[in-house]
Amino acid sequence: MKRVDRLMHQAIEDRIFPGGVLLVSRDNRIEFFEAYGCADLFSGALVTKETLYDLASLTKPLATTLAVMQLIQESRLSLDQPVVSVLPRFLDPRMPRVTVRHLLAHCSGLSDYRPYYLDLRQFPLKERKEQLEKMLTREHLACVPGKQVLYSDMGFMILRWIIETISGQRLDHFLSEFLYHPLGLKRLFFIDLNQQACHDNIAATELCAWRNTLLKGKVHDDNAFITGGIDGHAGLFGAAADVARLISFLLSDYRGQSGQSFFNSNLIRDFWSRQTPSGRALGFDMPSSDGASCGHFFSKTSVGHLGYTGTSFWIDPEQSIFIILLTNRVHPSRYNVGIRRFRPHIHNEIMINMGLSI
Repeated sequence: MKRVDRLMHQAIEDRIFPGGVLLVSRDNRIEFFEAYGCADLFSGALVTKETLYDLASLTKPLATTLAVMQLIQESRLSLDQPVVSVLPRFLDPRMPRVTVRHLLAHCSGLSDYRPYYLDLRQFPLKERKEQLEKMLTREHLACVPGKQVLYSDMGFMILRWIIETISGQRLDHFLSEFLYHPLGLKRLFFIDLNQQACHDNIAATELCAWRNTLLKGKVHDDNAFITGGIDGHAGLFGAAADVARLISFLLSDYRGQSGQSFFNSNLIRDFWSRQTPSGRALGFDMPSSDGASCGHFFSKTSVGHLGYTGTSFWIDPEQSIFIILLTNRVHPSRYNVGIRRFRPHIHNEIMINMGLSI
């Protein structure tokens, strides 16, 4: 893996990201696990293998989607259940046609993004979550449900609301109780901004203009931040080893090989199947036919996801390999986009090194 190691060092020299952690696992064995560079350019703190990263949109597959899977497994929710059967307050007359499956596959017809935080910051913190939910109910669909793919943070905000309504628990508490704590994942969690919690060794992200501070231990996503740090589209923090442990359990459950099974194998296979018309799996991304961030050598049945802050994971069940790349590429500015070119390059090099490039 000398070439892989050089590429990581070169990426730091080229300022693609100030620091990162790269973990490669094959056949349930860690083949490569190294930390690089700087976690905080201002303090000079170095990245370690235990450094916590703002996982950004990895929250969607590694938190919200798994919570939905649990509710389905408990027969408290179903994939083709209309959203309005749980949350009846939506105003758009087409919302009764939107299902849980549509939200997970990003083909609900909801728009991609709204800067809700601009309006929400005028409300007291304790009122913001309720106000956000009111705003979501007033959204008008941008297209017909099930007909067009539009990657939507709002869909996962609604999924968080569904999970909390059915479970009677806040999203982070529900996940900790049924999954994270039983698996011993002590460095995979949400950071509640309403509480004074102290977490060490966290990678810094952006110098945020409207918050007038360097973000460190506070979620980078504006909409997740404004309501307290916990939502369905963003808010999860984690260290590479705990992300790897979670993925390993998912892979074992996928194969029906886990001694401590959390999910039925058929359920995971359903969620990791390509959907029509989205081309995505349920809650997870899949390689596109051109320009996939996982490079050229991952199987078409692979699943993964990217995070805006510079995080990603890709899982290839056919070749029994997964790759986790955690960086803080938005530190100190989000306008650094060199990671778009770097991601497929590093994945290709790893697969070549592992003899999986045929």
